[in-house]
Order: sequence, then C-alpha cells, then structure tokens
Amino acid sequence: MKTYTFSRSLTSLAIAATLPLAANAALDTNRVEQITGVKGAWSAAEGVFKVTTPRNDVKIAVDGWTMPPFMGLASWAAFTEGKMGGAMVMGDTVVFQDEVNPVMSAALDNGLSVTALHNHFFYDEPKVYFMHIGGEGSAEKLSTAVRKVWDKVKEIRGANPQPGTTFGDPPLPGQSSITAKTVEDILGMKGQVNNGMVKIVIGRTAKMMDTEVGKEMGVNTWAAFAGADDNAVVDGDFAVLEDQLQPVLKSLRNGGINIVAIHHHMTHEEPRILFLHYWGKGKSSDLARAVKAALDTQTK
Repeated sequence: MKTYTFSRSLTSLAIAATLPLAANAALDTNRVEQITGVKGAWSAAEGVFKVTTPRNDVKIAVDGWTMPPFMGLASWAAFTEGKMGGAMVMGDTVVFQDEVNPVMSAALDNGLSVTALHNHFFYDEPKVYFMHIGGEGSAEKLSTAVRKVWDKVKEIRGANPQPGTTFGDPPLPGQSSITAKTVEDILGMKGQVNNGMVKIVIGRTAKMMDTEVGKEMGVNTWAAFAGADDNAVVDGDFAVLEDQLQPVLKSLRNGGINIVAIHHHMTHEEPRILFLHYWGKGKSSDLARAVKAALDTQTK
C-alpha cells in the first residue's frame, strides 16, 4: 500500500508539472486569457504562458508577396513567474506607422516598458514596424496593460481601416527661418546654424575595447530644427543609458514628440548606450521645450 501511494503521488506531481499554473496567484493563466481576450499556450519546459494574435486585419506584402501572419506578422505577449514574486511579461506588437506612437503611449501609460522599435522587413507595403515591450508586476496588471496596447491598435484601425501615410500636419515652408537664439536659450547651449536651420549636439562618452569614444564618434544626443518659428519640425537622436530610456520616452511622448526608432548603434560598449530617434512638428519654442524636458530626465 505504501508503494502504491508513493507511486500515485509521483504520477500526480508529474501531471501537475505539465499543466498551466492556473491556480498559482503569481501566474493565473485563466485570468491572462480572460483579460487579454486571447487564448494562450503553456510551455512546461520554460514555465511560460504565451498569448499570440495574428495581424490579419490589413494585408501586408513583402517584396510583392502577400505575407501570411505565420511568417512573422503576429503580436504576442509571454508571461512567466518573476523570481522576486509576481510575474514578468515580454512581447512584441506589430504596428503600422500611424499606430506606433498612440500604441507606445498606451504601453507607457499602463506601466509597460518599451524596449525596441524597428522594422523586420524591406520592401513591405504598407510599412510595418515591431514594438517590443516588457514589464513586471501582477499577472492581472500586466495582462490589462497588454490588452490596452492591443485595444489601441484596434481603435486606430477601426477609425481608419487603411494605415495612414503622413503625420497629417501642415506642410513646412520651402525655406527655413528658425530663430536660433530661441532654441539656444531654451536648451541652454549654442547650436550650429545652416540656411535657417539650427542643430544642437550633446556628446556622451563610452568605452569600446578600452578606447574612449565620444561625440564625434557618434555617441551623442542631437536635435535639429527646420521650418519657421510657428511651423517647425524637430528631428534627432537621444543617446541614453538603459535606465534612462523609459523616462526619456515618456517625456517625449508627453511633449507630443513622435518616436520613430529605438535600437543600439554599437556592441561591447561600456556603459551600454541605446539610441532613440524622434520627429515632431509645432512651434519651434514648444519643440525645444519638449526636447529640454526629455534632457532634464537624464539629470535626475
């Protein structure tokens, strides 16, 4: 009888090890499915529960071929138990150009980190991008945040089934006439002036293979202004440490600046530096203030 009971217990444990941790408060897979509205799959080998939704609302062609979602056009979020308690989520969301920034704001506003924004293809029509997210907390909170992100995509496409092709702002004047002093006074530094345009460059330093690299080697934050003072554009690049990425993203989005890429430019640098590229339109003074507010997050 003792042998039978022991064997039965081992069998029960083996079966339990292969099932989703639905009863586990840290990772209630049933709740993840309920909140996200997407059926998931459990990986017993890795202890990960993954929900995946194909991006099939808009046909996407790559090099003239209509690509099925199975070939890499699906948004997903993977949940696992956090070592410090709670849960961790990582994921990737398929977005079109007019979805990127509203969807990014939805992620940031609901406690997720945005860790990369880039393309996966060439010659894709319409152009499609991939926004990587991450976060820690309760599975319910993380699932709710993921749902908010995916609902924002649906909201945008519900209002306009076809992806937009422009930001929709008024055209810029043919000749730039930015008042350099206005931009310089707000940012607190002198800029380069060229044909009515103004550019500010701020260097950082890092080491690669024991060699110091700085501003002129490409380790820099910059902002370039063109157009007119009342109808201007700013574009540029922020060089940030890993812990600075989320505050800078939040600040720029709160200032109405669009994020167009998040990636790295180097390997093996110390400290690790990430780069985010941005684009915004409005009054030159408002744009300069938005850039300054993002710069200020790096000094806190």
